[in-house]
Amino acid sequence: MNRRQFLQASSSAVLAAELAAYADTPIPMAKLGNTGLQVTRITLGGAHMRFGTEENALKIIRSALDLGINFFDSARKYNNGESDACYGKVITGSIRQKVFLMSKAELRTRDEAMGQLEATLRAMKTDYLDLWQCHEVVTQAEVDKILGPGGSLEAFVQAKKQGKVRHIGFTGHADPEVHQRLLASYDGWETVQHPVNLVDPHYLSFIENVLPKVRAKGLGLLAMKCNAMGGIGKNKIASYAECLRFTLSQDVDTVVSGATTVEELRQNVATVKAFHKMTPKEQSELLTRTKTGPVGTKVENYKKAPAGGALPAHRDGDRA
Repeated sequence: MNRRQFLQASSSAVLAAELAAYADTPIPMAKLGNTGLQVTRITLGGAHMRFGTEENALKIIRSALDLGINFFDSARKYNNGESDACYGKVITGSIRQKVFLMSKAELRTRDEAMGQLEATLRAMKTDYLDLWQCHEVVTQAEVDKILGPGGSLEAFVQAKKQGKVRHIGFTGHADPEVHQRLLASYDGWETVQHPVNLVDPHYLSFIENVLPKVRAKGLGLLAMKCNAMGGIGKNKIASYAECLRFTLSQDVDTVVSGATTVEELRQNVATVKAFHKMTPKEQSELLTRTKTGPVGTKVENYKKAPAGGALPAHRDGDRA
């Protein structure tokens, strides 16, 4: 056995031990702001599941259900609608009544967004979404369109009135000021989704500039990009388990975490089940350490570049 094989075997043994230790432990739950939804503190991310085959995606969804996850994330743009469709092939009948489905629309006019919602509902084979979010808002120009006459906000308000969605929110990852404006401009948002990770505080921080405002309004907080779309792992800043623990130690309700394999999913769930909150001292020491390494767009390449540089590309990346 060579060193690589030994390390892989050791890692598998550790994972097996973790899973065995927490096999009968339920996933921790949290109330999603004022929505009334009680959700698992880990949400299955929808962007990653179709990085492989459809068969693999369906296995991941079924495994998530078996492991006790009750909150499932998607977006109409994910894999050209195939993520929505994969949920529709698994979450049917009585299963649908036991879980919460979330999807998103990134188009900015009322009619375009409503068209995306209708396509999502058909693909998911459901009459309603538990949460529908305005997806990936990264510029002030997009906010102008969303809030303006005929903008997509009208679709979100209309869809909720029609019962096609139970709750509405928005997401984004580039600029905290965009989130702050959306929060200040409309009081009907019920959830917000943004990056929460151990390098975020060092540059255009959502943790410092948005998270407290979300909580002050009593809204649900969905954390994403706990691994900076793979940037933290690629730069060898921290392990994925450490990333998850830091994110869950912040004032968030759930972390949206993607998986490309069932093994990755099981490991993520084991980490969440074993979670114990970092102390203030642990967090301070960790942030002191991460501040000395690569930060900003070198790690979080989805954030707005400094000094008016190029805007981040709209893309979905590596393991969250």
